[in-house]
Amino acid sequence: MRVFLTGATGYVGSAVLDSIIRAGHQATALVRDPEKAENVARRGVLPVIGDLSNPASYAAQAETCEGVIHAGFDYSKRGEAIDRVAIETLVGAMRRRASAGQARTPFFIYTSGIWVIGKAARPAKEDVALNPTPLVAWRPAHERLALEAGVEGVLRTMVVRPGIVYGGNRGIIADLVKDATNGLVRVIGSGKQHWPCIYDHDLADLYVKLATQDEAGGVYHANDEADERVSDIVEAIAAHVKMRPDIRYVPLPEARAKLGDYADALALDQKIRSPRARALGWAPTLHSVAGSVARLLEEFRTASREAA
Repeated sequence: MRVFLTGATGYVGSAVLDSIIRAGHQATALVRDPEKAENVARRGVLPVIGDLSNPASYAAQAETCEGVIHAGFDYSKRGEAIDRVAIETLVGAMRRRASAGQARTPFFIYTSGIWVIGKAARPAKEDVALNPTPLVAWRPAHERLALEAGVEGVLRTMVVRPGIVYGGNRGIIADLVKDATNGLVRVIGSGKQHWPCIYDHDLADLYVKLATQDEAGGVYHANDEADERVSDIVEAIAAHVKMRPDIRYVPLPEARAKLGDYADALALDQKIRSPRARALGWAPTLHSVAGSVARLLEEFRTASREAA
């Protein structure tokens, strides 16, 4: 199988690319510049130099693939609009492939996020009503756009809502590790809020499972279901670094003044369940951040050395 992947050098996308290759599939990867193209080409991946905002730079190449995993996002002020353009372009490419009479139904997987659910003090499954935190208030409409493209059965369309991703030296958890090694960790709110988390390798394996299982379709949550409190995660990290850092709990109003809507996202209390993903035979290999800190610290150090 050949998969068209956006965001192939990003945090989630790079893990997905690893999983695609590990599973023995082929990938065509959208990248922004020749240096990134050379990096992915060395791994046997076909690079396409382009930009999500410019459909002409990637639509034709996407059409040659059996499916699309859209894991990229443009973090500029135009990110929302560009994401919509990308969905429409990539879905259109898969529709054209389907109309050409391919034996296998093309697929499109859209990457959303767990923050679209909003506060979830009780365990929330994939059918929960959405109440997105302001930072991602636009995203449910993009989920619907992706899912509605699969209503006629011409395509298989899926939405993945990852929890807070951990592993390596990128992402929110890695930022906590970096802060702890630097001696000061700031926690938004009381720290009693629960974060639904997922190891990057486990998340990536879910994408490949969705791509390869013809019965898959609809919304899938991806988290380890550990229901960990932020304070417990931070304490576990603090106990493993050379010198215990200072831990400061920042009141939400103060955090909002500096971080805006991002502060409210970090303060969300969420307990999330992933029954639809588990029904496909997917199961996380790591079951908590706090219980995996020694491993995560080693990954952080290794990835940081390689990036230097």
